[in-house]
This record gives sequence, structure tokens and C-alpha cells, in this order.
Amino acid sequence: MAEALRPPRGGFLRPFGVAIFIRDYLAGVGPFGADRINPARGAPQTDIHAAYKLALHQAMAEDAAAQDAEEAIRRGKPLTEEEKEERSQHYLERIPSKLTRMRYPSFTRYFRFLLQLGFVERTGEREGSLIGGSPDARVERTPRGTTLVEVPQPRVYYRLTDKGRAATIVELSDPIMTLYNYPREQRSPKRRKYFRVPPHRRRPGP
Repeated sequence: MAEALRPPRGGFLRPFGVAIFIRDYLAGVGPFGADRINPARGAPQTDIHAAYKLALHQAMAEDAAAQDAEEAIRRGKPLTEEEKEERSQHYLERIPSKLTRMRYPSFTRYFRFLLQLGFVERTGEREGSLIGGSPDARVERTPRGTTLVEVPQPRVYYRLTDKGRAATIVELSDPIMTLYNYPREQRSPKRRKYFRVPPHRRRPGP
């Protein structure tokens, strides 16, 4: 008799951090179903971010399909491998592109810390933007006012360094702590003390 397998708590969701993904992606491992790259050539930040988001979405879709498969086993009608694949593709096509973290500005900020730490480095290879421009723009002042001008940004390639390969997950996951010895507990202290407001002092609603 087939028995459904599931974690003791939390279902099937298998989130993975951006630190592990960047390290393994630039190492050419092809983590979490991502394409393998040439580690000597590296990849631009936009490609790394896109691969990370796609891997997250695929993991979410597979988890949702696994929950369907578990429910089917509970009903006594197990899904075939083809049906599981169809369910996974069904969920993948319906995940909004901006549903999961991290957004590109947050990604570039995090990546900049990795560059400061020497965990990644520029390879020297650059190429023109694939779309002929970028979200970055500058403001030019003219006699008639200001004009927002789009500035094409080159795609800069980065690769993993030996120092990055030797770094621990903790060092990669919290680069601010690694760079400045500034723990997260000190960066985000709960300074506010919450207290219960008596009903007679609460502000009435509109």
C-alpha cells in the first residue's frame, strides 16, 4: 500500500536562499534545476537573478503538485508521473513573476556586498544590454525643465572566487555581518514596547 510522505510541519514548501543559489550557480553546478554555466566565464547579475526567480517558481509549482499527489493517494487514486508533471506545469504557468522574493533592487544590493567581500569578482567581459536600455535613468536639466533620459547599461559578467567557494553559508547569507561584524539582532532591535490600549481611549473608526 502506498503511503504519503510529508514533513511533520509546514507541508512540502522547500525554500532555498539566494546565497546558496548564487554560489552554486556561479560554480557551474546548476542548482535547483537551473541551467549550468561556464564558471570561468560567469554570468551577469540579470541572468543570475532571473535564474534564481525561475528556480523558486519551479520549486513552488513542484510543491503544489506534490500536495495534489498526496491528496490523490489519500483518496486511493494515485497520480501517474505524467499527471504530476502536468500539475506542476499548470501551477508554474500561474505563478506571477513578482510573487516571490527577492526583487531586483534588493538582489543588486546584496550582490554588491558579495563583491565587496571578494566572494565574487568581475571577469572583465562586458556586452551591450539585450533590450537596448535599462531601468536606470538620469535626469537632464534643460531650459524647459527636466527630462528623464534612459541610459543603456552594459551587462557585466561576474564569477565566483576561491574565497567565495571557501566561504561558509553563514558568511554568504549575511554579508553585512561578515563585512562589518554587525549582527542582525543589533540591526533590527525591537525598540518599541507594545501595550494594550483601553477600549475607552481607542480612536473611533470613520
